[in-house]
Amino acid sequence: MTLLKRSAWILLACLLLPGGWSVHAQLLGSFPVRPDALMNTVTSEVLAVLKQDLAAGRRTDIAGLVESKILPLFDFRRMTSIAMGRNWPLASPEQQAALVVQFRMLLVRTYSASLAQYRDRQIQYRPLQPGSAATEVLVKSFVSRSGTEPVSIDYAMHDSPAGWKVFDVTIAGVSLVLNYRETFAAEVRSGGIDGLIKALSDKNRLNEAA
Repeated sequence: MTLLKRSAWILLACLLLPGGWSVHAQLLGSFPVRPDALMNTVTSEVLAVLKQDLAAGRRTDIAGLVESKILPLFDFRRMTSIAMGRNWPLASPEQQAALVVQFRMLLVRTYSASLAQYRDRQIQYRPLQPGSAATEVLVKSFVSRSGTEPVSIDYAMHDSPAGWKVFDVTIAGVSLVLNYRETFAAEVRSGGIDGLIKALSDKNRLNEAA
């Protein structure tokens, strides 16, 4: 499976999580939000919009839907720092900010382009396993695919001041951020931090044009 396909499957799995019991009261702060319930609620709202637009013959603004509903669940700064590894502290604050912006944009374009193809996938969960001091958890799921084996999708989430956030996703045993780490390191070796920023920017421009 290519890195592009892995990346698409990762967030698509988030977008296709099944709807569960409502956690609107939790979101209003009456009691803590479970990370698995949070993702269920948000992604069920996304599925509802997709199905409504399909039934009405409307074109869905998928990029806008991803931007408004899904991406707030991700801690892109932490994801970018993990992907950068030892090169992260070498980047200036300005370079770090630019890297986060470009990495975020790359994922938005990748996932938005593939979302509409997978709206009918089925998800199964394993029981939620809390991490250290229950501030980090691993939400495990399986995405069913017609005619082939299901794909395992694991979401590493941490309890931040802004609520539960995804900081890594592992698909079929392969970490998203660690996959990008090799690519990012190669770009830094050849062109420095600014070279990596330019490479990501160029990639995003190509995706936008496509």
